[in-house]
Amino acid sequence: MRCSSIGRVTSTPGSDAPDTSNALDALRRGKYVSVTTYRRSGEGVPTPVWYAVSDRELVFWTGAGTGKVKRIGNDARVQVAVCDVRGRIAPGAAAYDGTARVLDDAGKAATRRLLARKYLMVRLTDVARKLAGRSARPGQVAVAVTF
Repeated sequence: MRCSSIGRVTSTPGSDAPDTSNALDALRRGKYVSVTTYRRSGEGVPTPVWYAVSDRELVFWTGAGTGKVKRIGNDARVQVAVCDVRGRIAPGAAAYDGTARVLDDAGKAATRRLLARKYLMVRLTDVARKLAGRSARPGQVAVAVTF
């Protein structure tokens, strides 16, 4: 990976697992990330999300019909940077280029477990849904980003 003066980090040709683990280690410490997806015009659309890091991927949960899922379907390129709850990225913060994909049901369940481990609100929501006799959240998908 290389990092330019504006903090953008991209994989260099022939990069290997240590570079990926460095990106994931840096991202592991945050509470929110800004995930930038790209319109057909090439314009980036940043969105803050809760996320977790699993093995060699960053994963997050979102609505199946959201703009970011539609944009990922058209262009799997994404850029990820640690941000605050409003999506503001600190000056000089590194941004990591990756490839996103929507996960299958097994990946969705694993993502939900990782998010519940990291965020109390996810755990509380899951408990409330179980007590109310509701199933897993319909219309939701899990997305994985590889670097």
